[in-house]
Amino acid sequence: MKKIIFLTLPLFLFTLNITAQDTIQVKKNTLNEQMTDAFDKSNSYQEYKVVKKTQLATLKRNILDSVSSLEKKISSQDSELKQQKSEIDSLRQNLKNTQQSLTTSKEKEDGIAIFGILTSKTTYNAIMWSIIALLLLFGGFLFYRFLNSTKITNAAELKMVEMEMELEDYRRNSLEREQKLRRKLQDEINKNRKA
Repeated sequence: MKKIIFLTLPLFLFTLNITAQDTIQVKKNTLNEQMTDAFDKSNSYQEYKVVKKTQLATLKRNILDSVSSLEKKISSQDSELKQQKSEIDSLRQNLKNTQQSLTTSKEKEDGIAIFGILTSKTTYNAIMWSIIALLLLFGGFLFYRFLNSTKITNAAELKMVEMEMELEDYRRNSLEREQKLRRKLQDEINKNRKA
């Protein structure tokens, strides 16, 4: 009995090794090659092909495995595609927010707030320079009026001094005339008393 076991054991291991190699060989081949191999190794009966059940079962198992692995691959790629779409949407939203933030920042950088209203620097400069120009014109007008008023005042003061001098001369002349008239009157009074 031991002899039989020793003789059959290497034979069994050898067949096991051959089958394992066939399975590995079959799995390495593509499905098309496996089908071609199955048809080539099959026998013909009239117009039919007779394929071994084991070979057909192996081919079926390999096809189902391939279909299953392809379905898993499609499923994983589909979920990966959905994930990438959500990431793209998220990135687009982030880009949109960033662009809006950039636009707001540029507006703030290029603008100045006047009384709580954001205006561009060019508008601000135009407003400020027009205000400065108006103030300069108004200041020039006031200065002109001041100079004109000063001239008028000086002329009026000069006329007043002249008038005061004329008035003083008139007073002196009047006083002298009055004194002369009083003297004459006094002389006449004195003459009438003596006469």
